[in-house]
Amino acid sequence: MKKKMNIDYVGKKKYFFILSLTLIVLGLIFNIIFGTQMDIQFKGGTMVSYTFQGDIDKDEAAKLVEDTIGQQVTVSITDDRATNSNKMSIDLPGDKELTPENQDKLSEAMSEKYADNQIEFLEANSVDPTMGSEFFAKCMVAVGLAAIFLILYIGIRFRKIGGISAGIMAIIALLHDITIVYFVFVVTRIPVDDNFIAVILTILGYSINSTIVIYDRIRENRRLMGPKAEIGEVVNRSINQSFTRSIFTSATTFVAIGTVAVVAIITGVTSIISFALPMMVGIVCGCYTSLCIAGPLWVTWRRHKLKKQEDVKVQKAEN
Repeated sequence: MKKKMNIDYVGKKKYFFILSLTLIVLGLIFNIIFGTQMDIQFKGGTMVSYTFQGDIDKDEAAKLVEDTIGQQVTVSITDDRATNSNKMSIDLPGDKELTPENQDKLSEAMSEKYADNQIEFLEANSVDPTMGSEFFAKCMVAVGLAAIFLILYIGIRFRKIGGISAGIMAIIALLHDITIVYFVFVVTRIPVDDNFIAVILTILGYSINSTIVIYDRIRENRRLMGPKAEIGEVVNRSINQSFTRSIFTSATTFVAIGTVAVVAIITGVTSIISFALPMMVGIVCGCYTSLCIAGPLWVTWRRHKLKKQEDVKVQKAEN
């Protein structure tokens, strides 16, 4: 007979909380030291792109650009296996614009310096800093509205087990996931762009789905075990019953996204890599918070609330 899984998630909650806090503190330290790379579409600026063959040192190219136009720039080089060519992107941050004269001077300097690399001008795009800030703010509003609607949905669906508090704890767990995903962008030095927003919104839906499955089991077990059953016992049983489903679902999605990431690395499609890598971490983190954070956190709140109610009853009895 197959032995039922019986992990005491609630009893081990302090270890889970310590692990999460440690990761967040380490991420904050890394963020303070190295900062966050914001993409031009959020911070504003100008991006000029060239295609070329062979190899070019990006530091050498950056120095050439800065000497030519007199502005500090960031140069990145990507390999496009599909077209068998390379792409050089030159970023001028903030309100620094590339005048037509400087663009002509830059193209001439590039053609002269890298004549053997068949370098060619591809495109130039400019984003106003104000527009970039407004776009980022709108994206954050979208994330905030999604969180509010999730709380309302959980509050209505699970009102018999204290739905609003369950919804708030689920959102706290989601904020944990979003924070870890953000730190992935910081640590890997991936610029925060629209892929960051796409990953966040995807994780919001994916992670909350696993949490809702567990809450559904809690509601069912509360009915089966009766109102006198201790809340920690109910939550532990519910999480253990959902464990296999959560692991298998997360593993399947992780492998699928991982396959996409490997193909993107081989073909040099950086836009997919900057989505797939944080998404893979988000999937693992979402599975972890659904099993180890949301439920135990909710139990902690419920026990705290019950204790306050008992204290009030004791005070009334004494008076």
